[in-house]
Amino acid sequence: MDTKKLEALAAAVHQGSFTRAAETLGYTQSGLTHMMNALEKELGFPVLIRDRSGVRLTEGGQRIFPLVQECLAAAESLEREAALLRSGREETLRVAAYASVAIHWLPEVVQQFRSDHPDVSVHLQMGSVVEVYDWLRQGKVDMCFASRQEDADVEWFHLKDDPLLVVLPPDYDLAGREAIPVSAFAGREMLMPSPGMYLDTMRVLRAHGVEPAVRQTQLSDSAIISLVEHGLGFSVLSELILRGRKSDVLAVPMDPPAVRELGVAVPPRRELRPAVRQFIARAREIIENLS
Repeated sequence: MDTKKLEALAAAVHQGSFTRAAETLGYTQSGLTHMMNALEKELGFPVLIRDRSGVRLTEGGQRIFPLVQECLAAAESLEREAALLRSGREETLRVAAYASVAIHWLPEVVQQFRSDHPDVSVHLQMGSVVEVYDWLRQGKVDMCFASRQEDADVEWFHLKDDPLLVVLPPDYDLAGREAIPVSAFAGREMLMPSPGMYLDTMRVLRAHGVEPAVRQTQLSDSAIISLVEHGLGFSVLSELILRGRKSDVLAVPMDPPAVRELGVAVPPRRELRPAVRQFIARAREIIENLS
């Protein structure tokens, strides 16, 4: 089946209009209409409803459209690999990650991957949860190492659960407790270091019906820890973020225990390049064995 017809169909669906889709693809409207008519004839059933409001998928079109997207993604991957082979250039993986993941997990992953695949370079960039998911959606990276967000349209590979810990001043009286009840957060002022931790922390608290008085900041994790250390509030950070830091803060689990699920997100409905699959497989193998 001609992929140009499938590209035209995808453009018409995304734009909601033959006119806008034709402008995007550089076709005339009559030319695009002819392509859609030919596609429907080839398939043997109508895929688009066309009226004054624009175009939209028929019931049959809705059933096949995910397959159309998979076909286009596979064609894109094929062309990309062919271009690399024709050019003889080194392949590059673009990887986004949280700072904590980039510091504690990725060096060993990259080192072992490059040892196995010396012809593939790995470009790393760090960002917040909002940034790494945006980069993935915009096609600026091949994958992102992040915490799972339920509303993100991605394919997900789980790596490890990262415990969420309550960060308290060094003189805080735990009264013999080894964990802080989630109910203790209700109405209390809480320092929030970044959008990423806000999403992960509030998901847990709201699941228990708890709403703290959040004080949003534009400070780094290190600055938040320093504020807590000086008795200026409390916060919630993950075990991975706190690992290796020298400070006098107390870090204790929540009760009940809570985690952020860390893993790798890749674009949905897309055939992954072999190098991407191999990098993820290596990451899962290494991180699974980390303490």
